[in-house]
Amino acid sequence: MPSEPKTFNPFPHDWHSTDYVSGWITHDVARDPDRRPLLQKMLSFAPFPREAKLEVLDVGAGYGVVTEEVLQAFPAAHVTLQDYSQPMLDLARQRLAARSKQLSFVLCDLTDSSCPQVVGGPFDLAVSAIAPHNLRDPEKIFACYRPIQDLLKPGGFFLNCDRFVEGVEPHLTELREAGFDRVECAWQQAPRAIVVAGRIDH
Repeated sequence: MPSEPKTFNPFPHDWHSTDYVSGWITHDVARDPDRRPLLQKMLSFAPFPREAKLEVLDVGAGYGVVTEEVLQAFPAAHVTLQDYSQPMLDLARQRLAARSKQLSFVLCDLTDSSCPQVVGGPFDLAVSAIAPHNLRDPEKIFACYRPIQDLLKPGGFFLNCDRFVEGVEPHLTELREAGFDRVECAWQQAPRAIVVAGRIDH
């Protein structure tokens, strides 16, 4: 009698395990019909023309879903995918092989003080989706905002679509504290929200 297929358990996360990451992606792609329109909505708040040759940072890029949407919205963009999971970046590299000339991959932890120097930049746009909340601790999430702001060019923007379980207002406050001056919640369906944060243009 054949054994039943093993049920994937997404918790606890183990982002450094190739087997776990493969299982998680198989589990995750089922969300695409709901998520892809939300990513497109998030990118619609980027105040750049479609043909712009943007330098984009994908924060917590995972296996490249957000980057795929960035390249649909801005076909001439160059995207740097940052993640601290090597298995995720390996799979992103495979998925996006056809656009490899427009991509860079950086393995680092954004909460590490050396990460901004490794990532490079500066960037016109930083994007993230359903990633920072995985840090669990709000203080760790808040600590990422200044490094992201520092990596942006004057006039650059940070777009973040995430789960804000404790509410979005503390994040708006922390983004302002981090130096962003144009901060707003552009869309919300609690606990999910899209936050737009712009860096002063000077």
